[in-house]
Amino acid sequence: MAIADTTATDDRVADRPASAKKPMRLFRNLMPKLALTPMALTAVVVFLGGTIWTVVYSFTSSGLLPRLDWVGLEQYDRLWSTTKWIVSIQNLALYGFLSLIFTLVIGFTLAAMLDRKIRGEAVFRTIFLYPFALSFIVTGLVWQWILNPDYGVQGVVRSLGWESFTFNPLNNPDIVMYGLLIAGLWQGTGLIMCIMLAGLRGIDEDIWKATRVDGIGTVKTYVQVIIPMMRPVFVTSVVLIASGIIKLYDLVVAQTSGGPGISSEVPAKYVMTAMFGGQNLGQGFAASSMMLLGVVIILVPWAFLEFGGRKKRV
Repeated sequence: MAIADTTATDDRVADRPASAKKPMRLFRNLMPKLALTPMALTAVVVFLGGTIWTVVYSFTSSGLLPRLDWVGLEQYDRLWSTTKWIVSIQNLALYGFLSLIFTLVIGFTLAAMLDRKIRGEAVFRTIFLYPFALSFIVTGLVWQWILNPDYGVQGVVRSLGWESFTFNPLNNPDIVMYGLLIAGLWQGTGLIMCIMLAGLRGIDEDIWKATRVDGIGTVKTYVQVIIPMMRPVFVTSVVLIASGIIKLYDLVVAQTSGGPGISSEVPAKYVMTAMFGGQNLGQGFAASSMMLLGVVIILVPWAFLEFGGRKKRV
């Protein structure tokens, strides 16, 4: 009889509609959910609320202080007719493309070399990662000195006898962004190297043994086997690099202050200059909203392909 009663109870539980099971799922892992509630509220109120507030006031003529004086798309028309903004977008696109490619390539190459278990690996890993511990302001000032034509690389080489040697990127409008790129790569490559190294150390050693048995070369193994297996690691690295590119500001201020002229302007600096230098909050809000739109255009397709495709495969 006890067995029969238990079976009948299980049948009644199984026959419950899905709507009756949802409240039970809601109360699962209740303590972790309660612990995360303050962070979730902060994200919603501060970040989402601040974003909505910025977009709303980008349609106003706010000057030194925000005010609800609607002007429609006037701030955006003015924004896209400003040469400084156009130049800043072009500079960010150039810097972002080169920074993304070179950071991934150099970071993975360094990680692959360290993964060969070379002597002094800990020392090399510390040396490569150390620049990431510095702020962008410090990095910018250091590389401003290194690239200085009088007592930097150019001055040192000329003092050795090569009087015709020229290397002065920060004072050349055509290549100033490459001078910024050098400093950015010097600081950010170490972090990506460590992330890649962690991913490589997670690869099963049996895979390497199998490729050696099949006679596959080292480079071909990395390209055809290891890199596809490290897809999540590369995705994480790309997100980190992209977030740093969008926020590019400190490095520019420390090295060039946007010069020569406006040749090294970037969107974040344009926003700060408009809001605090020009006392034009409406223009700064419009520029911030365009930066947000750029991030959304990039992230939404990626999120759809990453999570929507995975859901369909499941």
